[in-house]
Amino acid sequence: METKNFEIVSAQSNINWTGRKVTGAHNGTIAVKEGTLTFTGDKITGGKFVIDTTSIKILDVTDPATNAQFAGHLASADFFSSEKFPEAIFEIISVNGNHIEGNLTIKGITHSIGFDAVVNTNGDTVNASGRIVVDRTKYEMRFRSGNFFKDLGDTLIYNDFELDVNITAIAEVSAIA
Repeated sequence: METKNFEIVSAQSNINWTGRKVTGAHNGTIAVKEGTLTFTGDKITGGKFVIDTTSIKILDVTDPATNAQFAGHLASADFFSSEKFPEAIFEIISVNGNHIEGNLTIKGITHSIGFDAVVNTNGDTVNASGRIVVDRTKYEMRFRSGNFFKDLGDTLIYNDFELDVNITAIAEVSAIA
C-alpha cells in the first residue's frame, strides 16, 4: 500500500477552545502552526501538529482591557507559559478506526490522550476534525483547580478544557529527480 504525506495548511486549520468554570465558560481560538498527516492507502496512520500557544484569543470577552488581561493570564505560568513554551505538540501514536491515540505535549510535559476524529479525503486534500478533552492539571495548570485549592466557591475553574480541532492538509508534492 502506498504511503502518502499531507502537509497541514495553517491558514485553513484552526482550534476552538472552551474552558468552563462554576459560573459559566470562556471560549476562543488558538492557531495550528504546522504539521503533517500520514496515510497508508486511505487510512490515517500517523502525523503530528504544532499549536502556537502565543496565538491564544478570547472570543467571549468584548471589553478590550479585560480581554487583554485575560489573554495575558492564559499566556502566564498559571496556564500555558507561552513565552517559555511557545508551542504545544500533538503526535499520533496509533489509529483504530476513527479513534486516534497520541501524545500531547504542553509546557514540556507529555501525556497520552485519545479522541474520535472524522477524516475526509477528497483527492489531494484531507479534512480532519475532532474534540480533544484535556485535563489541564496534568500540565501544571493548577490555577483555581479544586484538586489543589479548597474553598474556591464560584471562582473554581474546572480541570478539563476542550479543543475542537479542524485541520486541512494537502498532499505533499513528490520531488522529481
